[in-house]
Amino acid sequence: MNKILLFQPPETHDCSYLDGEQSRSVYVDPRAELDGTTLTLLSLNGFRRSGRLMYRPACPTCSACLPVRIRLNDFLPSRSHKRTERRNNDLTLEVSMPDGSAECYELYERYISERHRDGDMYPPGEQQYQDFLVSDFGTTRFLKVRHQEKLIACMVFDMLEDGLSAVYSFFDPDEQERSLGTWLILQLNHIALGLGLHYDYLGYYVRESRKMTYKRKFAPLDALIDGKWTLLSP
Repeated sequence: MNKILLFQPPETHDCSYLDGEQSRSVYVDPRAELDGTTLTLLSLNGFRRSGRLMYRPACPTCSACLPVRIRLNDFLPSRSHKRTERRNNDLTLEVSMPDGSAECYELYERYISERHRDGDMYPPGEQQYQDFLVSDFGTTRFLKVRHQEKLIACMVFDMLEDGLSAVYSFFDPDEQERSLGTWLILQLNHIALGLGLHYDYLGYYVRESRKMTYKRKFAPLDALIDGKWTLLSP
C-alpha cells in the first residue's frame, strides 16, 4: 500500500455511545484516491467509510470501539435468524450501483426522521444523503428490498477483497416487525458466501452500548484488539 497521510483534529466532542466520554477520530487524507485494495487494507486496520471520508476512532481516554466482522465460513444462523428469514420470504432483493433517486432518499428521510431524531444525522437532507451514502470510491453497492414493488429497505455496502462491509441500513418504520436490520445482514452473508468471501464487516462494536447488542448475535465474531483480529468470547 502506498503511503497515506492521516489527520487528527485536536478537538473532541461528546461520544454518541457512552455518556461522559469524549470522542475523536483520525482521518485519511480526503484528497487521496482509494482503490479496492487500499480500502481493504484500511478496513483490516479498523477504518470505516462515511461517504469519501475514511476514519478510525482515536479517543483520548477510551478504546471501547472495536471493529468487528462475522466469520462467514463458521457462521450458523440461530433459531431467531431462521424465523426472521421465514417471516420475510415474500420480499425480493436487488443489488444496484449507488442510488441518489427520490425513491431511496424519501425512504432514508423517513427512517431518520422517525427512528433517529436524537442522532447526529437529524434532520436529514438530500445533500447529506448524497455525501454520506452515494459518494464512494467505486466499490459501493445498494442492496434494495421490495415488497410488491414498494421499496421498504436498503443496505449500503462496500465490496472488499476479503469480504463485504456494511456501511448503513435504513428501512420503512412501519415494517419494524419484520426485523429488517437483522434480515439485511443475513442477506449480506448469503451474497458474500456466494462470492467466495470470508467476512462481513459490521463496523464498530461497543460492549456497554445497548444499540450495539444485535451484533453479538452474529457469532462467531472477530474483533480488532491491539492490532490483531481476535475471536470475541461468547
